[in-house]
Amino acid sequence: MIIAGLQKLTLTDFPGNVACILFLKGCNFRCPYCQNSELIDRNIDDNYILKEEVFDFLKKRQGVLEGVVITGGEPTVTKELPELIKEIRDLGFRVKLDTNGTNPQMLKELLDKKYIDYVAMDIKNVKSKYFETAGLSKKGSEQLLENIEKSIKILKQSNIDHEFRTTIMKNYHTIDDLEEINKLIGKEEKYFLQNFEDSEYVLDHKLEAFSEEELKEINNKLKEKFPNTQVRGL
Repeated sequence: MIIAGLQKLTLTDFPGNVACILFLKGCNFRCPYCQNSELIDRNIDDNYILKEEVFDFLKKRQGVLEGVVITGGEPTVTKELPELIKEIRDLGFRVKLDTNGTNPQMLKELLDKKYIDYVAMDIKNVKSKYFETAGLSKKGSEQLLENIEKSIKILKQSNIDHEFRTTIMKNYHTIDDLEEINKLIGKEEKYFLQNFEDSEYVLDHKLEAFSEEELKEINNKLKEKFPNTQVRGL
């Protein structure tokens, strides 16, 4: 397990909780718009934070922080994730997991053991564009798509608070695509759209964000059929 970063405070990433964020290294996707692309490959760079340092920090923040967000990278590629979360919970913190949904077995384990309190699952795109959007070839695509659908089902059938979300950009997403994703997850689900933002970490700087007016149009059109859909930042 490689802990690559620690953000000591967030008031927005864990709904209803004052939290910190742990960034785990390693991901099975290579999204061209990823803001944490330096965390994709475990074998590049040896920058990391000792687990002991993280827990020393958490012990000092007991009674101040309420929760810990675990993100990446993709946290579920780390086999020690359940053990890490248990140790965090033993200190009295609530835990939010960010995931791409490709490991439904681990997601189910974490839910069954009541190790997590909130899940944010990314939906990259409609099936036909999924792997292009995630920066992957179509090799093994059927199994990955099955796993993602299993994770959606697991979350929908659980009692845990959760949300689905998609980072959108003109290169990959249309209003029809977003309607199709809404139908896949179900209109009763919380679904957030996040506009693409360019940065030094993004792998493809040719990607294009939607304008504020376009975002408002997307938001208004989707809300007519899917009232729980919202563009973040509007």
